[in-house]
Amino acid sequence: MNIIKRIIRDDRGDLDDLPGWTILSIFAIALISMGILFGRAGVVENTVQAAAYAAARDASLSRGADAVPHAISAAQVALGDNVTCTDLDVTVGGNGLSTGLGEAGTVSATVTCIVSYSDLVFPGLQLPGSFTVTKTAHSPVDPYRER
Repeated sequence: MNIIKRIIRDDRGDLDDLPGWTILSIFAIALISMGILFGRAGVVENTVQAAAYAAARDASLSRGADAVPHAISAAQVALGDNVTCTDLDVTVGGNGLSTGLGEAGTVSATVTCIVSYSDLVFPGLQLPGSFTVTKTAHSPVDPYRER
């Protein structure tokens, strides 16, 4: 306990008049808050990955030119109310939609979501800044499907 009191000092000197449990509770609250922040960030990562899978699957089922709008709508539905992106970008690539009949191919979808830190913490506590989550998923295209 004395080590913690030596680390944290106020302008008037030691914190001898401050009980030990008060200092420990401050550290406990800070630790719990960091755990919640990292836990919510993990949920955001998983949700964006699920949106990338949904976008790739929807694009692989589409008929060529409408692949990108289908992928964007699938990503938005997969994100739903779980993640609020300040900027959402869905990119569709791969050779699956341009291959001939009988040829195998894949479609890839990359979802980039910029999330504000203010969405990840307790109400009333605003943290500045944001972070970017980018996830990619691939989906095979049926080689005998009409294109």
